[in-house]
Amino acid sequence: MSDSKNLMDVALHLGDNALILGHRLSEWCGHGPVLEQDIAMTNIALDLIGQAKMYFDLAAELEGAGNDHDHFAYKRDVLDFKNLLITETPNGDYADTIARQFYFDQWHYLLLQELANHENERLREIAQKSLKEVTYHQRWSSEWVVRLGDGTNESKEKMQHAIDDIWYYTGEAFMPADFEKGILPDNLKEQWMSNVKAVLDEATLTMPSDEWMQEGGKTGSHTEHLGYILAEMQFLPRAYPDATW
Repeated sequence: MSDSKNLMDVALHLGDNALILGHRLSEWCGHGPVLEQDIAMTNIALDLIGQAKMYFDLAAELEGAGNDHDHFAYKRDVLDFKNLLITETPNGDYADTIARQFYFDQWHYLLLQELANHENERLREIAQKSLKEVTYHQRWSSEWVVRLGDGTNESKEKMQHAIDDIWYYTGEAFMPADFEKGILPDNLKEQWMSNVKAVLDEATLTMPSDEWMQEGGKTGSHTEHLGYILAEMQFLPRAYPDATW
């Protein structure tokens, strides 16, 4: 497989992560627990979708087939998506959403720190721009883990349940697919574990044990949830392919 094809797959992987998680967070718009956090989640969703566009633009350039970012978002089928499974898990209650975001943000922040010095100019530029946004995402989700974990008995119970339930989706980020090797860093897990434990300790929550993990998203094996996401997200562009705004 050529270096160009591997880089394109990396761009799609990173773009798919941002697009699918951004779509999930957008489902909270108008349904947040309080107005301020409703707006915060919507803004994070917009940040992620903006990042997805940049990665998809890079993928389109590398593909050289005349496609654009809309093609990669709206014209691919489930098996073509390379997002981490954690990004497609249902929102659940507020604690579930916070746990998912917290785990992802801790990894995403470390990844972008590395990519901000990448030898590839386009990856480096995207990472440097995105890192400013993701620094806020990481702080926001970490603060909510602490707030809920060290809050009432009910909020602590719900936050611990969410931390335990979503844990089994975290390991996939540290299982490199073939297309990642030599492009994305493969040494983030130790620092990620340390950062996650520090926040969970502050939140008076118990860190789950490092056991068996779900995997497959990077190579197109997804949960049933992604199909429903794409059915909703892709309906209009597929029903009216020539429509313009």
